[in-house]
Amino acid sequence: MRWSGQGVEPGGAVWYSRAPMQRRLAAHALAVVVVAAALLARVTLSRWLGFELPYITFFGAVMAAAWYGGLTPGVLATALSSAAAVYWFVVPSGTFTQTDTGDVIGVLVFLLTGVLISLAAERLHEARRQIEDRARLEQDERREAGRAQALLAAVVESSEDAILTKSLTGTILSWNAGAEQMFGYTAAEVVGQPVTLIVPPHRRGEEQDIVARVAAGDRVPPFETERVARDGTVLDVSVTLSPIRDAQGRIVGASSIARDIGARKALEASLREADRRKDEFLAVLAHELRNPLAPIRTSVSLLQQDATSPAVAATAAAVIDRQSRHMARLLDDLLDISRITRGKLELRRAPVTLQEVLDTAVETTRRQFELQRQTLVQSRPERLVHLQADAVRLAQVFGNVLSNASKYSEPGATVTLTATADGRRAVVTVRDQGIGIEPELLPRVFDMFVQAPQALGRSHGGLGVGLALTKGLVELHGGQIAVRSGGPGQGTECTITLDTVAPIAESADGPAAAAPGARRRVLVVDDNRDAADSLAWWLLARGHTVSTAYDGDQALAQAATFQPDAVLLDLGMPGLDGLETARRLRARAGHAPFLVAVTGWGQDRDRRRTAEAGFDAHLVKPVDPVDLLAVLDRLPR
Repeated sequence: MRWSGQGVEPGGAVWYSRAPMQRRLAAHALAVVVVAAALLARVTLSRWLGFELPYITFFGAVMAAAWYGGLTPGVLATALSSAAAVYWFVVPSGTFTQTDTGDVIGVLVFLLTGVLISLAAERLHEARRQIEDRARLEQDERREAGRAQALLAAVVESSEDAILTKSLTGTILSWNAGAEQMFGYTAAEVVGQPVTLIVPPHRRGEEQDIVARVAAGDRVPPFETERVARDGTVLDVSVTLSPIRDAQGRIVGASSIARDIGARKALEASLREADRRKDEFLAVLAHELRNPLAPIRTSVSLLQQDATSPAVAATAAAVIDRQSRHMARLLDDLLDISRITRGKLELRRAPVTLQEVLDTAVETTRRQFELQRQTLVQSRPERLVHLQADAVRLAQVFGNVLSNASKYSEPGATVTLTATADGRRAVVTVRDQGIGIEPELLPRVFDMFVQAPQALGRSHGGLGVGLALTKGLVELHGGQIAVRSGGPGQGTECTITLDTVAPIAESADGPAAAAPGARRRVLVVDDNRDAADSLAWWLLARGHTVSTAYDGDQALAQAATFQPDAVLLDLGMPGLDGLETARRLRARAGHAPFLVAVTGWGQDRDRRRTAEAGFDAHLVKPVDPVDLLAVLDRLPR
């Protein structure tokens, strides 16, 4: 709508000033025309009137010009009419000179009357313009209000939130499409019905209180509550209420906007559960790490005593070895589950038989079964079952399952391992007679850090990552894993299914047997003196010639004089780190030692970094002595 100082018309254009100049000319021309018509009419009446009533027809001309054109055309018509009347119809005619006082007064009265008529007509024009302006403005406002209401109705109807209005007595007055979708009722079914139709019984008192507060004009902030759908589902919703007022400002109802917050509530519950499980995990982690530390420290104290017998010293050393391996397994499990979660774990697949993998798993858990005086009963296929798999990771899978079966069974119990194959699939089932799993926990046994409450009190309960790790490794192999239990005290059954492959003919030229380890000159480099010295002593005990350095600069200096066959090099050293030390050792001319990274970093990207820096091998702390000997055996003779 475009505004004007004079008036507007429906299309937004100025009603009387569409062409102002042309209209003014037309109004003035009309004044001339009507005066001319009045003059002709008076000439016609002259045969009867003579010189009487000279202005009688000119009053009409003034009124016509003023009515159509307003003040200026009316004054123009008045002036022309008085001149015409005086010239033709006032004695003496044919002249504008008047000597008769009455005729002069008559002219003045006509002129005054014409001006008054023109002013009155102008006032009527102004009043009419104001009325028309007001009418058109109201019409435009109604049109704008209609458009706004239509837009608001479209917004309400298209909103995914449930928007409804209700009277102060609780009767539903309107119901949008979002409400239909959320609650399952159509507008025709609920309009006119009480709003308690969608309010759970235990929330109806709350609903009445809220409506009463709205009726009293109180502000009701958004609040969380419950509503019930047509199918009986109870929905978590956030509700916002606003009062509806009539034209006089009285509150006559309330509008309600309900938003489904079920997904948010579920996420909040999930986060709370994850936080609880995290706290439990940290507590279990502290417990599991303290458990092996206690016997390690006790064994170290025994070894430090001069009166310790060789037999006791051997037992203490065995305890330290066993408990440190247990701690290493805990850390390995955490690292592995992290890699699986981030998709960073890579399998090293190769031809292997199911029997070989099971043999390894049984051997790694044999000591655990012996300590618990438990019996492992096995049933395997007579023919070899061939797999294309990572033998180490698959042995870890079956080792975890067997370890769990032993851990959660009573001393002296029997655990059954059954393996079958049909040519396409291999199925391995491990059954125990242990504590079992509660039905509500069964769907979550493969989640991170989940453990049954009764499992937390058992010795070496673990970190709760074993089954999550096992499931991840099985799925990386393209297999499936399932756990079943009859409930607490009913034992557990774990079934793993893997795809088999056709046997691959072995080459007649197999790898030659490794020669017995030769004596080597080894430089051990680590800023942790205890780590460097203990590894050096272990190597000295096996006949190697060993030197130690505690930073990169020392390593470079000793390598120049010691001329080592191999350098066991830590990476995270202050100053010159292991990677840069390796690069400088490789850059030297002459003797090039065999470089072995000995580090706590063991991810794939860490192995790539060491390879790029010139390392020949990568070992992860704590280093398994068997692995270290195998690496040293790779050195050229």
